[in-house]
Amino acid sequence: MTEHIRYAFGESSLGDFVAAASDNGLVAFEFVEARGDAERALRVRFPDATVGENPALLEDTIKKLASLVDHPERDPGLVLDIRGSDFEKQVWALLRKIPAGMTATYGAIAAAMGSPRDARDATGAIAANTIAILIPCHRVVKKDGSLSGYRWGFERKRKLLSREQKPFELA
Repeated sequence: MTEHIRYAFGESSLGDFVAAASDNGLVAFEFVEARGDAERALRVRFPDATVGENPALLEDTIKKLASLVDHPERDPGLVLDIRGSDFEKQVWALLRKIPAGMTATYGAIAAAMGSPRDARDATGAIAANTIAILIPCHRVVKKDGSLSGYRWGFERKRKLLSREQKPFELA
């Protein structure tokens, strides 16, 4: 049975993004510079799937993700279909435990894995993340607390962390 991956593009205060979903949940949420490149990347990432654009089907997801960019501390209630190696999934599960407004170091993530792996292994897994914000790789910093690279740009990382530092507001 062929898997179907549907995707759509959205706009946010931090730039355009693509969201892609399987029948089981969100498989990708990535900021994009060129929509054609994003579509090609999805086809490469899911070579055995039928990949097609479907904005109508993902309309609600796109709205939730655009709002998430402005409010990364809020849970939009989206189901994730996380794809990666066992090690990557373990690292990403740790990232999801870092609360909004907090950060962890690459070394702390590696140490929490409870294995002899070093921070470079954790860094590789973090960099392989394809679900922005919901798997909060932007919350990982250098051991001195300074910001380091981010798959979707240093400035986006800085802005996301800044947005999470705002005082909690009662709705």
